[in-house]
Amino acid sequence: MKVGILGTATWRTPPRHYGPWELFVYNLAEALLDKGIDVTVFATKDSKTRAKLKAIVPVPYREHPSKMPERIWETQHIGFFYEHADEFDILHNSFDFIPLTYSRLVDKPLVTTIHGFSSSDIIPIYVRYHDRCAYVSISFANRHPDLKYIANVYHGINLAEFDFSPKGGDYLLFLGRISRDKGTDIACQLAKKVQKKLIIAGIVPPEEEKYFNQKVKPDIDGKQIKFIGPVGPKEKNEILGKAQALVHLINFEEPFGFTLIEAMATGTPIIGFNKGAVAEIIADGKTGFVVDNLQEAEGAVARISEIKREACRKRVEDNFTREIMAKNYLKVYQKVIDEYSRNKKT
Repeated sequence: MKVGILGTATWRTPPRHYGPWELFVYNLAEALLDKGIDVTVFATKDSKTRAKLKAIVPVPYREHPSKMPERIWETQHIGFFYEHADEFDILHNSFDFIPLTYSRLVDKPLVTTIHGFSSSDIIPIYVRYHDRCAYVSISFANRHPDLKYIANVYHGINLAEFDFSPKGGDYLLFLGRISRDKGTDIACQLAKKVQKKLIIAGIVPPEEEKYFNQKVKPDIDGKQIKFIGPVGPKEKNEILGKAQALVHLINFEEPFGFTLIEAMATGTPIIGFNKGAVAEIIADGKTGFVVDNLQEAEGAVARISEIKREACRKRVEDNFTREIMAKNYLKVYQKVIDEYSRNKKT
């Protein structure tokens, strides 16, 4: 089977620090290769992968915004992918809704992983191309009632990149994009209420600088609350494993949440608000606590020692490895290919 996967041109694949969609493409491609699948990844030219790499975009446009006008490179990137459609048995779109609008121009089966909905305005596009593309959700919480899905496939990570830490440490950790949606300021509030150290790690997107300066930065004192910026894979593994708990007190319906499974892979439990996919990922009371408000989060901190770190690691081993993810996508690919062939004969 020959698979062409359309990644993004937003960040490098795999990401240097932030880039969940890019991390998904990287892990999927690597795991498919291990299963003997012929994989080609469409990403930026500086991407690193054992798969075949095809690229027209020199560098990620979010890393070089002045040199890389987003729409100009994005449209070339998508068009370049479809120009090579005949080389594959199946096409896999992991780049949101725009590639759907090209889909009727090629005669190949197509799968789209829906990573989330940036706006309700894009739903009609998914509806319009429903007959042309098989949709895969990344959590049941992220499904839209107007769409039909061929499968739900949870993201998976490479467990070898995360060391199990049986003891952990004494600080709380916020890891991810610094934003109102991710609730960075709420994590600060929690740390102050329970008098715990908090480490904040992640990027501050340009559109969130005002939020960061007004709502987060005033709480950063370098002692109780420390901001260390974005971290690469090695640093991420270390700070996750040494944390007492990951705090994920979000303000939006999280489609999935890579940091949740990364934390559990090191043995670190999670305290997360019950929004989006959080309750699907955390086994409440076993690998962390799913809470509804800040007061409940305070209580969860007091009970965090009840969580067995071995259970956190086991949760990932059983549900969220990239090997499991690839196995499930292979089932999707074969089903879509078979259905496409039947439809062509009728």
